[in-house]
Amino acid sequence: MGKLNMFVVSFSNLQGVYYAGQAVQGHVTVELTDTMKMRGIHIRFEGRAYVHWSETETTGSGDNQQTVTHDYSASEKYFKEDILLAGRWKQQSGDDIHLPAGRHTFPFAFQLPPQLPSSFEGEDGHVRYTAKGIIDKPWKFDHETKRPFTVICLLDLNRDPNAMIPAQGANSKTLCCWCCASGPISANFIIDRQGYVPGEAIILKAEIDNQSNRRIKSSVCEIDNGKASNSMCECFLPLGLLYPLPLTTWPQVTMFHATTKTRTSSRVIAKLKHGEIDEGGHDYWNGDQLVIPPVPPSFLAGCNIIDIRYFVQLEVTPSGPSSDLKVPLQVIIGTIPLQSVLAQHPPIAPPVGAPIIMPNPGMAGGTYPPPGAGAYPQPGAYPPPTGAYPPGESLPPGAPPAYPPGMPTDWPNLPPPSYGECVFGKVDIKEEGESEHLQGDNRYAPVYTYYDWGHKPSAPPSE
Repeated sequence: MGKLNMFVVSFSNLQGVYYAGQAVQGHVTVELTDTMKMRGIHIRFEGRAYVHWSETETTGSGDNQQTVTHDYSASEKYFKEDILLAGRWKQQSGDDIHLPAGRHTFPFAFQLPPQLPSSFEGEDGHVRYTAKGIIDKPWKFDHETKRPFTVICLLDLNRDPNAMIPAQGANSKTLCCWCCASGPISANFIIDRQGYVPGEAIILKAEIDNQSNRRIKSSVCEIDNGKASNSMCECFLPLGLLYPLPLTTWPQVTMFHATTKTRTSSRVIAKLKHGEIDEGGHDYWNGDQLVIPPVPPSFLAGCNIIDIRYFVQLEVTPSGPSSDLKVPLQVIIGTIPLQSVLAQHPPIAPPVGAPIIMPNPGMAGGTYPPPGAGAYPQPGAYPPPTGAYPPGESLPPGAPPAYPPGMPTDWPNLPPPSYGECVFGKVDIKEEGESEHLQGDNRYAPVYTYYDWGHKPSAPPSE
């Protein structure tokens, strides 16, 4: 690195999680082994949404056959602001500064706009917020360091009339083999309400009646994550059947909306599975619990190019050549739980003064533990995230609290949430056109609200 030994953006809020309208405060640390000449040091705050994907199409035939690649994209800018920390701007006249050897800190504060969508990272698009420190050097390449942070847009389930309403679905199909048809396979699926927050368990009730002449391999209930692109994203939590048995899945469906086309994708967030059902047999889901892990709230309000929806889906997979029987139910994932739920079953509040971010249990070994392998660890058992402040530094005098500020809400009795890394883990956030000399965090997972009811996490599928 030559003269530059350290260049770090640090937030006084160690978790780097904020709500729209709050102030992002912290400081930039520069440590030099020798004097460095520069125009100045500034920090750039940027918030934007971006979607992009490519599709190939083959046209013609024979010697005239050719493959064409089409690119689809769209973007939205929420803010982009530079704050000078030392020296002068490039376009300003004046002398360069000579920063001496040693460690130097430069405080900053930036007010977030009042209306912003939640952070989101998907395969074909993202909503991303970053703070980038820049050392502007005359006649040489600039030094840059980047630090992402999370913004959470509130979704109060108490303001959605559908959140308390139960959801019910039913479906049936007849299995055919050449000219012979067997009896039907039917399924009824019920959840007691549609609104939940991460950390809650969806109580599943279902009945599967196998009147066919085939064995049912399995039934699965799953929460699924799906995406669509027209620069818009949807997330589903479907209960689904992945094997020829009863299965409940929870998919997240994401829609990405580009300027001329929309793309949808789906990812399974969590699932539960039941075993085989013999010919003429029944299977019952009597209160099985599918726990919601840390995920972004439904709809991704404030973003016009990405939409997120969640479905809980029951899938029944017959043996032999046949498609699955599916019963999807849409659910709403919010950030503020229902008051009726809080009154009956209040969550466990994080320990006072303890770090309230919960590491993604899938990050250590690459996969989540199977159901029953143990609950999420107590938040206080973990140290603050690494890289928050350089070694040997503490919060500067007069700095705001080291943990996320209170959730802005009209409910005075709302217990403070914990914050957990997104269930899908870290992704590479280095963007096209960024300098090869860029330092900082290039792998990142957004952090979302998570209420601790003591439930064990439901395992996402390993495939």
